[in-house]
Amino acid sequence: MTKDDLILVTGGTGFLGSYLLRMLVRQGLRVRALRRASSPMDLVQEVAGQIEWVETDVNDIPNLDAAFEGVTHVFHCAAIVSFHPRDLRRMMQINVEGTANVVNMALEHQVKKLVHVSSIAALGRTKERPDLEETAKWVTSKSNSQYAISKYLAEQEVWRGQAEGLNTAIVNPAIILGSGFWDLGSARFFKQVDDGLKFAPIGRSGFVDVRDVAAFMIRLMESEVSGQRYVLSSENMDYKRFFQIIADALHTKPPFIRVTPLLAEVAWRVEWLKEKIIGGDPMVTKESARASVSRFFYHNEKSLAFGFQYRPLEQTIRETAAQFLTAKKDHLSPAVLPI
Repeated sequence: MTKDDLILVTGGTGFLGSYLLRMLVRQGLRVRALRRASSPMDLVQEVAGQIEWVETDVNDIPNLDAAFEGVTHVFHCAAIVSFHPRDLRRMMQINVEGTANVVNMALEHQVKKLVHVSSIAALGRTKERPDLEETAKWVTSKSNSQYAISKYLAEQEVWRGQAEGLNTAIVNPAIILGSGFWDLGSARFFKQVDDGLKFAPIGRSGFVDVRDVAAFMIRLMESEVSGQRYVLSSENMDYKRFFQIIADALHTKPPFIRVTPLLAEVAWRVEWLKEKIIGGDPMVTKESARASVSRFFYHNEKSLAFGFQYRPLEQTIRETAAQFLTAKKDHLSPAVLPI
């Protein structure tokens, strides 16, 4: 990418997108980003004036077409993450149909390269295959959430674009950590532990710093790599250990009740019943409860072979916790980690 290129970022006001925008602006590149009229700008305040904003979304075909005018490179970050059945239709519309629209526009406008943000969920998880890496083939399994299915189908749209002549690459991040909105995504873990979270599920997953994901995406875009995907995971860690590190950094007690598969099944049913009777959002759903007690190991050797080095996971947790403690003094105002 050069200063003559025009880079388009979808999902630019979101968690990952906001870090990506700041990195691109720091490199002095021309950046255009999509945003909805209702999109909060808290995470991009410091660079908002240096970005060309287009008020549209990935399912608004006419305005999306206009947004692609003159674009040379695309980072597709826009997506919905949800484990609640009520969000299924919207998730499929944005994650799958929206990705198809972005791919089609990239082909029509002869974009040089598209880097798509997928997820480790799209690798196809099953209890019989606890170790996962880039060559894992999708399998139908109860271990796959509807979100996982949506990200797998989105990847198929990207590979279709590759087959039709579009230069593409995919990243499959593990659970992305970092400061943001404290009641959304992984940043919510810090608020939950600070509020006295008592439950620690027995599951395990991969984790990665949001800045590492954004930095890897830029390096991938600038490389000659095409038609490849990369698992991005700094470290695999048990949730118990993960919450212990957060609690230590927040100077509070860690969760102490061990959540087994049986307890997880009871928990989501109780939350489902509470939602039906008194309304509100459940603390856990069937899919999130089952995911929390699943144990998968995500291999990052391919990304390391790309010459990439990850930040230590404990460093990310402690930096994020420090910002959370500062944010508490200001009504939990959103924050971003320094680049």
